[in-house]
Amino acid sequence: MEKKPLSFLIAANGVWLSRKGLLHTIKNYEISRKKILIEMACGERIVVNNSRSSRSARALRRTKYKKPCKHCKVSDEDINRFLTKPHENQNSIKIKSVTNSKSRPKKALPKSKARLARSLASKTVPAFSQAPTFPIVSKAASGSSALKKPLTLSQKNRLETLLSPKDELCLDKADLSFKELESLLVSRRKEDLQQMYEEDRENYLGKLERTITKFFVDRGFLEIKTPIVIPAEYVERMGINSDIELSKQVFRLDKNLCLRPMLAPTLYNCLRKFDNVLSDPVKIFEIGPCYRKESDGKEHLEEFTMLNFCQMGSGCTRENLESIIKEFLDFLDIEFEIVGDSCMVYGDTLDVMHGDLELSSAVVGPVPMDRDWGIDKPWIGAGFGLERLLKVKHAFKNIKRGSRAESYYNGIPTKI
Repeated sequence: MEKKPLSFLIAANGVWLSRKGLLHTIKNYEISRKKILIEMACGERIVVNNSRSSRSARALRRTKYKKPCKHCKVSDEDINRFLTKPHENQNSIKIKSVTNSKSRPKKALPKSKARLARSLASKTVPAFSQAPTFPIVSKAASGSSALKKPLTLSQKNRLETLLSPKDELCLDKADLSFKELESLLVSRRKEDLQQMYEEDRENYLGKLERTITKFFVDRGFLEIKTPIVIPAEYVERMGINSDIELSKQVFRLDKNLCLRPMLAPTLYNCLRKFDNVLSDPVKIFEIGPCYRKESDGKEHLEEFTMLNFCQMGSGCTRENLESIIKEFLDFLDIEFEIVGDSCMVYGDTLDVMHGDLELSSAVVGPVPMDRDWGIDKPWIGAGFGLERLLKVKHAFKNIKRGSRAESYYNGIPTKI
């Protein structure tokens, strides 16, 4: 059965299950392109991703909760609807279990049919007991087609790991066995690594960082490098306190220090300090690693590389911000569109999208948070994930191929 998106589960349940196990009544909710703003009857407000497989969606599919929120006064009807989940049973696959009936004794089969029945029974797989597989067709010596042994899930994953975007090869139509396919792809990847070692030797992520650095330096931006370990108070000053979902994604070293989950806090400090020295407008940028406890697979990493650029003072308009973004992505030859959205930290944002993949979140300041950082001038800025830019630029199937990883080099698997 297809998993329902979080917006469907919210509409069907009418309640929200917090991480602490409290069951809330939903007073109101608003859905944007990728986010959902939820207001509880008790006054609590949260912003979550509208995902099918997020932690929030999994919680709403379960029926366990510790207790209802005493301020929301969750009704018995809402609790009963949450416990029974009638919407989960719609369009579900019904599996009929057949058991031996005492009232209808089984008739003995002829020996030939009994052998056939045992043979079929030994090959029968219970529903959902293993992942779906697909056959690879090979032509027999006589010229007719015959079905070979279907790929297992591990075999399919192995082949997909070895595949490159330039391979013109469809696994489910290949006229080769698993061992033949694996041997072919391993040979191609070895050639790719040897060619890269002889001709280029530049890591994609490092090369992209150098390219971006030159782009912004040539346009008058000052490159800065700030610490990876930052005071935990910086995160709280960004509005990410213990009640906010993003707070649980912060890698904390102790009660006073953490690994930076974003570049914004130290950029705020640099803007304030340079404003007393540099001419108007102040333009700075930074490229560096950030860390979050992410869990959304193909589009997220726990260690990722961010580009943040910002300008403060004159010329800080939406038109100028969009112009910089357009020039930057045209320079990288990446297609995009800009759509309005909102986020927990900054409020209204401009999301830079490549299809369904978010490349950047951009902001036109001032925002209320500025006062906490000593900023009182208009500003514009945007943050890009470099691994996502590589994923788009090189048509990688997952973001790990362009990341700091031991399993891949420039998208090529190293375990070959």
